[in-house]
Amino acid sequence: MKKAGIIVALAHRAAQSVIHPGIKTKEINEIVEKTIIENGGYPSFKGLYGFPAAACISVNSVIVHGIPDNTVLKDGDIVSVDIGACYKGYHGDSAWTYAVGNVDEQTKRLMYIGEKSLYEGLKMAKVGNHLTDISHAIGEYVFQHGYSLPRDYAGHGIGTSVHEDPTVPNFGPAGHGIILKEGMTFAIEPMVLAGRPQTRLLKDGWGVGTRDGKNGVHFEHTIVITKDGYEILTKV
Repeated sequence: MKKAGIIVALAHRAAQSVIHPGIKTKEINEIVEKTIIENGGYPSFKGLYGFPAAACISVNSVIVHGIPDNTVLKDGDIVSVDIGACYKGYHGDSAWTYAVGNVDEQTKRLMYIGEKSLYEGLKMAKVGNHLTDISHAIGEYVFQHGYSLPRDYAGHGIGTSVHEDPTVPNFGPAGHGIILKEGMTFAIEPMVLAGRPQTRLLKDGWGVGTRDGKNGVHFEHTIVITKDGYEILTKV
């Protein structure tokens, strides 16, 4: 899983390096897939439940599961890139939201709160805590800053499958769910919305957008619980 996570991180680095006004989302996907394969992995998402691409690429008000296509990124957009890689039967999964050119201050704040909420949740990822201690920490941070979270999308266990039990909600009361133990692996992934929490499924049957048309961000890391806390597997 560490190797799978490193491959995911390298693919993110490659994607980030080409994100600029004028690039098409399908071109980012091609770079992600090429990077994964060159590093000995296989794109976890390609063919998963029938998904047609190596990465989910979601622009502005589309928060998750966007299909890469001929959409051209513009200055001021934000783009969420969700990447999974499989290495020798084990998976890594990470999503990140990137600015395209110059974004306004309101968008910068949304991105900051989204990223910070991930790390607020991870503070509770330690042996002896309950699973929903992570959920509660994410949700409280987001709500305190005036943002919302979609109700139907959450983090998950991960290992020999991309999506494994248990589900890891991004909000809710603390003190519930399994007790965290050393060696457990999870993909923690808050999706933070500028407006209301309601979402809509796009016509392609994959992409999920905000119902009010306001922007959303997505930040995710794969982690392992260690004796001293947690280790992020999807970074280099």
